[in-house]
Amino acid sequence: MKLLHALPLVLSGALALPTLPAHALDLTVEVLDARSDQGLVAAALYAAPDSWMKQPLKGARSAAAAGKVVLVFRGLEPGRYALSALHDENGNGRLDSNVVGMPIERYGFSRDARGQMGPPRFDDAAVELSADTTLSITLR
Repeated sequence: MKLLHALPLVLSGALALPTLPAHALDLTVEVLDARSDQGLVAAALYAAPDSWMKQPLKGARSAAAAGKVVLVFRGLEPGRYALSALHDENGNGRLDSNVVGMPIERYGFSRDARGQMGPPRFDDAAVELSADTTLSITLR
């Protein structure tokens, strides 16, 4: 009987414990099928549809390697994110295109999303991040 009377005190003490900060997550991105080992492979991480392909939350880059390049985004909050990646073969910091505007360097998006006459929608490329995650982007 005395145990039942003590239960509210135990519970109220548990509620008074400080809350722990949310676990920061890591997103590892394997960028596949760079055409060569020239230049850089870069990826941009976006956290919302209104910033998609305009203002990345974070960026990462590495020296190119034919086959696979691994980039890591650290310290992310749980939530929805979308990524774009490119192989900047000549290292000029942008996705080069031909005279009619078609990209001549390889690029790709999370979930291998594709757009029509432009990038895919944020929702088509978005992934839910709730734990440390590894995903692949295939460059085309």
